[in-house]
Amino acid sequence: MHLPRRGALALAGAAVIALTTPLGAVAAPAADDALPDALFGSADPSYDGVWRQSVALLAQDAAGYTPAPEAVEWLLQQQCADGSFLSYRADPEGEACADVTLADSNATAMALQALAALGGHDEAVAGTVNWLTGVQNADGGWSYNPGGASDASSTAVVVSALAAAGTDPAEVVRGDASPYDALAGMQLGCTAPAAERGGFAWQPDPDSGALMVNDAATVDVVLALHGAGLLVTPSTAAEGDAPGTDTPPVALECDGGEPVTELTPQAAASAGAAYLTARLDAGDQHLVTAFPGAEEQPDFGSTARTVIALAAAGHSESAAAVLDWLREHHGGWADYATNPAAVGTLVLAAHATGAAPESFGGTDLISELSLLGPAPEGAGMATDPASSTEDSGSGSLVWVLLIGLAIGIGIGVVMSMRRKAGPAPVRAATAEPGQEPEQAKEQAEPEQGQAEQVQEQAEPEQDQDGPERKQEQPGPSAPKKDEPKKDEE
Repeated sequence: MHLPRRGALALAGAAVIALTTPLGAVAAPAADDALPDALFGSADPSYDGVWRQSVALLAQDAAGYTPAPEAVEWLLQQQCADGSFLSYRADPEGEACADVTLADSNATAMALQALAALGGHDEAVAGTVNWLTGVQNADGGWSYNPGGASDASSTAVVVSALAAAGTDPAEVVRGDASPYDALAGMQLGCTAPAAERGGFAWQPDPDSGALMVNDAATVDVVLALHGAGLLVTPSTAAEGDAPGTDTPPVALECDGGEPVTELTPQAAASAGAAYLTARLDAGDQHLVTAFPGAEEQPDFGSTARTVIALAAAGHSESAAAVLDWLREHHGGWADYATNPAAVGTLVLAAHATGAAPESFGGTDLISELSLLGPAPEGAGMATDPASSTEDSGSGSLVWVLLIGLAIGIGIGVVMSMRRKAGPAPVRAATAEPGQEPEQAKEQAEPEQGQAEQVQEQAEPEQDQDGPERKQEQPGPSAPKKDEPKKDEE
């Protein structure tokens, strides 16, 4: 017996619901019941469906696998007639795209990267390029939704997508303004504190125009200014240099409040990379994020994209150091293994440095990605019912144990409810540290989980940070598209 992750989670959830629902009451259906099988991930796709699908497909293709046709077709069906993509359309045939302000430039750009990389979708790619160039702002940049003010991350994601599709971003202008002009206006220069020079703001302050450095935006811009998207290979990194050659970044040099040399896109990218490497050196080779009143937490998503950006810039030693940190600590990325965009970004980070995603700090990222959606062509462990007993047994055992645990929890909840429904105790007891649970009255409300963190400053990718997750033992990966399938014994 083999259960894909989505099916096992649904079964476990159904067991708990059945055990905790009063007799006669009707339980609401699971959130992912209505999601199409071709979509990666089981979480609500309303805000990231197209984004996570695109990253997953791009990752499978980058690693040498052929994505399942139904997964590619799902992405194509999400495209609107004008070439744009919304974040997600539950009913592509019945849900109109007439309101252009609902279109998502980030999702559209990421879909463009995926479709361009997969090949064979010229009409869809051309339509997307035409739509993106048509909604460019007067300053040369892009906003998350058309009609808003330009921001560095959205502009960078679009620039990366245009470059990936073979369109020169410098030639995409509105009036006399190019995307590089928009990005130049968001880079902190010689008047900024020395430690922030070269970094980029997400967006100027709407009132004062002041710039506040933003690490995540800086990562996106450095990648874009090197004419690269998320798909970067060691052979194409640092044009003109041999693969693996390290080119250290050049920091912004100032004289009297002005740059010593002209900040071309390449020079601006190098200054941004120098800012990032300084931040990485000070932070144990990873970036951090913090919300007001909260403790700093590792920013895994931005750290993974930093690997790709540094590899694209030819800073191979710096990229390798950051990847080593991710290998060791990626298990601390809360719920990353249920997030297709997170797993896919790790695959792309490994690919950019020439590392094997099938062996990433003890994790087979390709197998983990296959557990979240359609496995690549060639029968992955997560979706192939004909896989060997040894292969399927290890994955099924994990989920059987999880299902059993869920049922046990459900029984415990039912018993707890019955005890609470009984006569009240004569004397209230409060548990003291070290006391056994049976020595005190059960508390009224269960502890609530931490709220999901909102992505900093409307960045397209959402990073979930939290306590360390215990690694599952994934099964074998699907065979690569250029690798013959081994005969089953």
